Amino acid sequence: MKFAVYLFILLAGINLPSGAQDTGSNQESPHIDTLVIKRDREDANRIWSMDTVRIFGLMFISGRKNHRNFAQVLVDSVHRANRYHRNVRTNFLVLDLGVNNYIDRTPYYPDNYAAYASSPVYNLAPRTPAQGPVTASEFRLVPQKSVNVNIWIFLQKVNLIHHVVNLQYGLGAEMNNFRYENNISYVPGYQTTIIRDSVGFRKNKLFTEYLTVPLMLNFETNPFHHKRSFQISFGVSGGYLFKSRTKQISQERGKVKDNDAFNLDTWRGSLIGEIGFGNIKFYGSYSLTPLHQNGLVQYPFSVGIRLLDGL
Repeated sequence: MKFAVYLFILLAGINLPSGAQDTGSNQESPHIDTLVIKRDREDANRIWSMDTVRIFGLMFISGRKNHRNFAQVLVDSVHRANRYHRNVRTNFLVLDLGVNNYIDRTPYYPDNYAAYASSPVYNLAPRTPAQGPVTASEFRLVPQKSVNVNIWIFLQKVNLIHHVVNLQYGLGAEMNNFRYENNISYVPGYQTTIIRDSVGFRKNKLFTEYLTVPLMLNFETNPFHHKRSFQISFGVSGGYLFKSRTKQISQERGKVKDNDAFNLDTWRGSLIGEIGFGNIKFYGSYSLTPLHQNGLVQYPFSVGIRLLDGL
């Protein structure tokens, strides 16, 4: 008999609002009423329908002796609903791991696409007649060793439309390692110059670190079941260069580090995006501003995987 009653409640109660009160048993269960009243009405209405059916169905069948257990189930349901439904969700210390490179837009000679034709390039990277013109190959990177690491202090998502459309923003540090294949050296000074060095480097890289604020529009297909939800986000970011240095390792000089601005642009604006399923996400970024202030016209980009992101 109890099974039949429970089955009836299960079938008929799916359309019950989660905040609805049973005029029979609930009048005798002040513990449940007190818990619901203590919570925000909106949060109470967010309890999943199946949890509501299960709670009130078991209360009706078993009477008052298990009200304390039912109260705990109700609290757990509210917590679970709030986890997926709260309007502002925050995640701290999110990590990105990827690679970076650049797209070269520096003008070339019409009859020699290996050599740069821009006069500002020769101010940044002067060459003697014996050395010949500055070429694009001099700035070629080692792709697998040009690593991008981002650490987001926090990322936050704000509900805009039914938790399907959200606004996402945050604050973090973007770190790019440009690992050069050839033996070039940034010479710091009032006017930075990039020379062809006579030393063979085992490691030769330029490191940049930006304090970055991303702003994206996020779309989530199944916000109530985040682990089975597809997400896509796109937007822009603004970054401020607060650290840059070169690191070179060679047999002749050992390990050498130089900290300088190196003619790098202080501000960076980028197009950004991410795509993922559940907690697995991939990110991408393309800079709208060149890496250098003048001379070389190189637009950095990065792609990789986003870790520890539960938004």
